[in-house]
Amino acid sequence: MDATDTLSLTEHSHVTFPQGMVLDCGVALRRMDVAFRTYGALNEARSNAVLICHALTGDQYVAETHPFTGKPGWWDQVVGPGRPVDTNRFFVICANVLGGCMGSTGPRSARDNVTPPAPWGTDFPPVTIRDMVRAQKMLIDDLGIGRLFAVIGGSMGGMQVLQWAVDFPDAVFAAIPVATAAYHSAQNIAFHEVGRQAVFSDPDWYEGRYWERAKIPARGLAVARMVAHITYLSEQALTRKFGRRLQGAAKGSSAAIGMFGDMFEVESYLRHQGSTFVHRFDANSYLTITRAMDFFDLVTDHGGDLTAAFQGTKTRFCLVSFTSDWLFPTAGSRAIARALNRAAANVSFVEIPSDKGHDAFLLEEPDFHRMLAGFLGGCAEHAGLT
Repeated sequence: MDATDTLSLTEHSHVTFPQGMVLDCGVALRRMDVAFRTYGALNEARSNAVLICHALTGDQYVAETHPFTGKPGWWDQVVGPGRPVDTNRFFVICANVLGGCMGSTGPRSARDNVTPPAPWGTDFPPVTIRDMVRAQKMLIDDLGIGRLFAVIGGSMGGMQVLQWAVDFPDAVFAAIPVATAAYHSAQNIAFHEVGRQAVFSDPDWYEGRYWERAKIPARGLAVARMVAHITYLSEQALTRKFGRRLQGAAKGSSAAIGMFGDMFEVESYLRHQGSTFVHRFDANSYLTITRAMDFFDLVTDHGGDLTAAFQGTKTRFCLVSFTSDWLFPTAGSRAIARALNRAAANVSFVEIPSDKGHDAFLLEEPDFHRMLAGFLGGCAEHAGLT
């Protein structure tokens, strides 16, 4: 059984919206599924809900064993009883983004207007970060939650947090965008395009209809993941973890171990990242979501004035960056903080010292965890949460 079939066998908790949704591109999805997970309990006033927005290759399995990979949740260090996002206190929700491949409507979903049913594939319409957020808002409404206590997310998740605060300011008490920016930079778009071209060049791509031949473009998708993963780490982190150490017992010259063999530990690490990724992520979803990130631009959306995006907001903001993050450097968070200050918003900003690069928000980073717990605690006190 190939990886695509295995993904299809994984069942996910979801809500179906038979009315669908009209996307920013003008295409109407006649039916839409939003897959999600929850942790903790909703209080009687329905005032303790926290929405977690996942990053590019994340999903809704934040704080539990993943049903497909068997690995711990991607943010189980942060979400759980007694943790910074304390599920003894908060009702935590995370939804798989629109365009994803873990149960929400996306390229792997069956088209709603063809017989016999077949996946959308590359015919799936382009989605935006705003589309993702509007789908999440439909889920939150369906759960009977009028106002979220907080929305939190890093990287692409941070883009969603910002979009939530812009589009639904009255529905968000506190917003925590982490390691993100108000728009995707030219450099980041360039890295995404390299990944997409790697997928397109795979002989098993078949113009995006690989499932018809029981194939997946594994080599191209693995290369895309390898390229992206380099951007998630810092030079310091790579040097600390791998340096120039040779793989296994191979200590000789390149001639002794083969010119293109597993020479260095960092090579083996990247190949492992690539090979495991292709068995948990759909290539067409990868293309769809990277494009959504590329088109995200709150500045252009508001006539070149980021301040206008937040004018009159009552949401409390806490922006977080990391010193060694070169994918979403601190300058991007500072620009958002300045715009929020000009809009007279309630905003705080912290740059966390770390040598772990962009992935620092996903890793053991005590200063970040303490800051997150402190901000949420202060907001909860102000909001009267007990």
